[in-house]
This record gives sequence, structure tokens and C-alpha cells, in this order.
Amino acid sequence: MINIVLASNSPRRRELLSLALDHFVVKPPAVEEKRAPGESPEAFVLRTAAEKASQVAVDLPELPDQEWLIVAADTVVVDDDDILGKPADAAEAETILKRLQGRTHQALTGLVVHLPDREHWEESLVRTDVSLRAFTDQEIQDYITSGDPMDKAGAYAIQNQEFEPVPDFQGCFANVMGLPLCELAGMLDDLGVQRLSSIPLICQQALDYQCPVYDLYLPRREGALGS
Repeated sequence: MINIVLASNSPRRRELLSLALDHFVVKPPAVEEKRAPGESPEAFVLRTAAEKASQVAVDLPELPDQEWLIVAADTVVVDDDDILGKPADAAEAETILKRLQGRTHQALTGLVVHLPDREHWEESLVRTDVSLRAFTDQEIQDYITSGDPMDKAGAYAIQNQEFEPVPDFQGCFANVMGLPLCELAGMLDDLGVQRLSSIPLICQQALDYQCPVYDLYLPRREGALGS
């Protein structure tokens, strides 16, 4: 039997993973997410995700006839090779939103699946191109006052239906929220791990969007959307 652990403190990752799995446990890691000098954004997110998985693995109990599978991810917003993290305060949130508005940037996730008992690692890098609309100063101030930007990389939530910051994106919608669900489901398929079927349909219904790329990630069990 495989027990799945989400190495994250993110409520959005918990929400997304619950769309793919009936049961998992959450164990937040305490990893310092700091970019090393000269480290690319791609290398940074993969290293950070691996460190999260490694840290959580140390504290997992041994269970007879059972093993652990750890899911870890790190997501950043990248603009001109600069990593834009969660804003420290309202002023930084305003600066980030004004920088990104009317332009296209990237949401980048390093995704790791780790089976410590087998010393087995799977990793993947998922990129989504995100275009933000232009905002009025009042819209920015109202959004910051709502508090929504303050725990989001890039100071916005793609799923926010009142602010509606993203008129267009290319790639995985769930990736921008922090967990590229179809890519993860494919990785679980490769390992023979049972998951819920029709992930693209479930994801789109839950998050209320149309996915342009699910068939690139899930040729394994899904077939046509809604099967």
C-alpha cells in the first residue's frame, strides 16, 4: 500500500491534489526558498521542490507492508529572468502588479515525486505563459486591500473571478496556482499509483476554465476529455 504525502503548506496545492486523490496527508516542510547566486529559475524550483521532499522524508514513520510517496512542488513567477515572489507588503504588491500588467511572464513549477523506501525520484518542470491585463490604479488598490495578493507569487491569483487578472494564458492553468495537476497525474500513472479518473474534466469543472493542453500531459488513461 502506498501512502501519499503532500509536502506543502499551501491551501491551493491541497485543493488541487484533492481533485486527483481521495486521500493524502499534509506535512509542511520548513525549507528556506532562497535562490543561489547564478542559479536559473528552472534549477531553483527543481532544487527547492527536491529539498522539500527530502526534508519531509526524514520524519516519516516506518509502516509495515506500506510505503510513502511524497509530492513536492515549488512555483515561482518569472519576468525577464527575475523571480517575483510573494510581496512583503502592499507597496511591493503594487510594484509587482504594475510591472507585470499588460505583459506576458512565466509561471514555473518544479514538481517532484519521491518514494523514499525505493530511493526513487521523479521530477518535472512545467511552464505556463501568463498574460496579465492592464489595470487601473483603483483596481490595483482595491485588489491589494482585499488581501488576496499577499500570499501569491507575482501578487495575483489567476483564479480570482472578481479581479480577473489573466485574460490569456498558454499552458496549464493549475500550474499557475501551484500544482500542475495533469503532469502530476501522469507521473502517478507511470508509477502505477491509483488516482481519480478524468482529471482534466474534474480540474476544469472545479476551477471554471477551459484547458488548452490537457492532452499533452495525459495520453495514458484519459483518452478524450470526459471519458
